[in-house]
Formats: sequence, structure tokens, C-alpha cells
Amino acid sequence: MLSTLLAFLGACTLIAASPGPSTVLIIKQSLRSRRDGFLTVLGNETGIFVWGVVAAFGLTGLLAASEVAYDVLRVVGAVVLVGFGVQALRQSRRAKGAKGAKEAPGDDAWEGAGKSGWAAYRAGLLMNLANPKAAIFAMSFLPQFVPAGAPHLPATAGLAALWAVYEVGYYGLYVWFVGRMRTVLSRAGVRRRLEQISGGVLLLLGVRLALES
Repeated sequence: MLSTLLAFLGACTLIAASPGPSTVLIIKQSLRSRRDGFLTVLGNETGIFVWGVVAAFGLTGLLAASEVAYDVLRVVGAVVLVGFGVQALRQSRRAKGAKGAKEAPGDDAWEGAGKSGWAAYRAGLLMNLANPKAAIFAMSFLPQFVPAGAPHLPATAGLAALWAVYEVGYYGLYVWFVGRMRTVLSRAGVRRRLEQISGGVLLLLGVRLALES
């Protein structure tokens, strides 16, 4: 049992360490404030848990088997990614227009004065739920670690919860690191460039997902 748990946590670490849209979004939101970054993490991990429960009921198998259902979710996911990318690029342009704007360490933007905590949480949740690959991956990943003879539904749901909690801690380190770098990142030019990079990456990921067969 212990070896299975350690193997599961090791796999979770490798998954979290693989860069993807959620990682880019979490870093982007953390540039705004610690609170926005952490709430985005919570939203993303809520999505992980939801897909895990759906996989426990076997419903993600329908998504994998239905080309139409998968394509619909793929297009929705592409639209979401492109939307986040365009939003980031627009924010970088607004920052460029605000001449002389510079946030000092300890400024409200770093202490969690984002416009809406719900918006940050919703962004992370939407990013995950609109990703068809997350659904298919949950279906193929979690059952491998269900102990032999254990009830499938509660065991899979429990693993999904553990996966989500573990990633909250893992991605929380990203939020913490961005916060620690606030002296450099709060400079208007640096922050604008990071917004441009994250926006461009999200935009390209959205286009790639849209064109995927």
C-alpha cells in the first residue's frame, strides 16, 4: 500500500512538473497577486477533482469513445485558451500605455487586491474543465493506482482528492516563488514582457488544440 502511494505521488509530481496551459495561467495570475495565483490553483485543482470523480463513474469513457463529444470539448478548450491569451496581451498593452506605472514591493497588487477572487478561481476551474486531455488523462491515470480488491468508486475519488491536494502544495510553490521575486517582477517593463510571453504561449496552445485531429 505504501509503495503504491509513493508511486502515485511520484507520478503526480511528474505530471505537475510537465509545463502546460494551467502552469502558464497560474504563473500569469500570480503576477497580479498572491491571492489571484493561489485561487487560480484552487480552481485548477477543483477541476482535477471533478474529472477524477467523473472518471470514477466511467463517464470520461464516453468522451473518449465519442469523437463528436471530444471535438466539442476540444473547440471549447481552444476558445478558452485563446481568450486567456488575448486577455493577457491586452493587459500588456494597457500596462505599456500607463507610463511611469511601477508597483513597489508590498503594493496591493502583490498582497491580494485583485478585482475579484472569484474571477481568479473561475479562471483556473474553466482552464481545467475545458481541457479534454485532462478528462481522458484522469480516466487512464487514476485506475492504475486503485488497490486490488478496493471499491472502485470511493478509491478513485479518494485518489483524485489526494492528487488535487498534492498539486495545491506543488503549485503553491510557484505562487510563493513569484511573490519572492516581486522586487524584480513588479517593474512595469518586466511585468509587461511576462504578460506578453504568457499571452503568446496561451494563444499558441489554443491554436494548436483547435487544429488538433
